[in-house]
This record gives sequence, structure tokens and C-alpha cells, in this order.
Amino acid sequence: MGHALKRDAHWTSSSTVQLKDIKKKLPLRVLSEADWKQWTTKGYVIVRQAVPAANVERLADLLWKFDEKDPADSSTWYAPQRRDHIMKELNGTGMLEIYNHQYLWDNRMEKRVYDAFVDIWDREDLWVAIDRANLNPPKKVKGNADGFIHWDVDTSITPPPIGVQGVLSLKKQDGDVGGFQSVPYLFEHFNEWVKTQPADRDPMHPDMTGLSRVNVDMEPGDLMIFNSLLAHGVRPNHSDNRVRMAQYISMFPADPEDAETRAERVRLWRELDHPKRDAFPGDPRGWEAKNATTAKLNPLGEKLLGLTDW
Repeated sequence: MGHALKRDAHWTSSSTVQLKDIKKKLPLRVLSEADWKQWTTKGYVIVRQAVPAANVERLADLLWKFDEKDPADSSTWYAPQRRDHIMKELNGTGMLEIYNHQYLWDNRMEKRVYDAFVDIWDREDLWVAIDRANLNPPKKVKGNADGFIHWDVDTSITPPPIGVQGVLSLKKQDGDVGGFQSVPYLFEHFNEWVKTQPADRDPMHPDMTGLSRVNVDMEPGDLMIFNSLLAHGVRPNHSDNRVRMAQYISMFPADPEDAETRAERVRLWRELDHPKRDAFPGDPRGWEAKNATTAKLNPLGEKLLGLTDW
């Protein structure tokens, strides 16, 4: 039986309170008070050393194997993309269509990762997004140094969509290697900024005139969590011989009453399949299903998937 594509690329919540406006009821578990202020004003926060170093190293090794590339031979780093993206700005950005391997799930089940998202949502009953990874080698031709900036949600919608995304760094990320960049000013001053824009503005791509991008250095094992209303993008890798590697991890409020979504999540995990969303083209080789087994979940993982109730 076929599964229809969903146009939205990322998961959003039916919550009615914007994340920046949450009044905390639960005590902070991972974030500090300064982190919380950063999160609510700038739209992002970094959780340092969110997962153990051993988890980072083994996942990095796996991603090289998955992508059929040799970390010691840069001539293997530039094989053609296996399948094009409907979201064309993602073409050539190093997205890896791997979603359900045990090593990915091990990082999703790390308590420090989960507790960080509990802090963000101020609730414990969360599901984890079934998302992928990234391996982005240096650009052969050093072209546009700025890269693209976009929103993952439609900023013309009232009230704005509510969502969270996260990037777990597997290699050191700095200005040379590129990676995540954002425009915190737009998050903090969106209501004032939008009044200066034409009525027919692009709700997915801001006019960057007069705006500055911010890059944040990250060490292996650091997790960046950002609000979906934060304008962001991927800065090109202009280093000489370093790759950017990351796993995308995010969580959102569980919806156990949505039996269809819940069943599909369990199927993806059990069959090592990819989500049927237009940003996720899937792997034409079916590598995961052929080379891995269904991930073993601990009690937290079973709840994060939706296999068992909170």
C-alpha cells in the first residue's frame, strides 16, 4: 500500500502557546536560566556534550559507510546525489537518507537529549522526530559564501506554526566548515520587521537586506535546538579538507489519539523506512533495510516512538 507524501517538511504542534511565551511549570533539567533566556529571545540554544563521545564516533563511522565514501580519500567525497529533493535548496547539501539505524536511535534515547526537549516544551509526553543525518564535504568551487536562508514554516500564517528542530554536531563546526547559520534578529524583532515588508513578500525566504547571519561554533556531541520560526540555513563548507557531519534530532508533543500517525511511526521504525514527506526523498538503494535490523528501544525510546503510552 502506498503512502502519500506530506508537503510539510517538519513536525509542528497543535499547541496554542508560542514557545517563547511559555511560562515554566516544570523545573529546568538541562538548560540554565541564561540558556532559557537565550532560547526565548534569540530562538536557539546549544546543549553542550548532549551525547557521549563514543556515540558520536560510531555514528560518524557509520555515515561514511552508508554514503559509500572513504574518510581518508577525498576523491570519494563527491559522488553524485542519489536522488533529487523536491525542496531544491537541499540539493547538494549532503543530506543522508538514513533514519532508523540503532545508532541514530541511541542518540535520540539519551536522557540528556530528552531532558533538553522537556525543558523546551515544558512537558514530558514527547515523540521524537524520525529524521536523518548529514555529511557535507568542502565545496570544490568556492562560490556563494553566505549560503541560503529560509524558514521551515510559513511565516504568513496567523497564529504562526509552532515547531522545534535540532542538530547534533558529529564534527567540529566553525566558520570554515560552514553548517548551521541563522538570523536571531528576525526572530526577536519579527513583528516590527514584517511591517516594513511588501504584502506579497515570500513567507518562506526573508529579504536579507540589512540583516546579518550568525554562525555558532559547535563541538562534536553538541546539540543545537532552534525554534522553527528562526530563519536559518546551511552555510557552505569552504574548508580545505574537513567535512561537516550531523544528526537531526527534534521532539514534539505526543499525540497518541492520532492512530494513523502513530501506526506509521511504528512502521517506519520496524521496517527501517523513511518518512513520506516531500523533504525526505529516501534512499533508492534501501541500504538500511538491507544492512541493519530494527533498533532496540529502551522504555524511554518506546514512549518517544509511540510504541507505548506516556
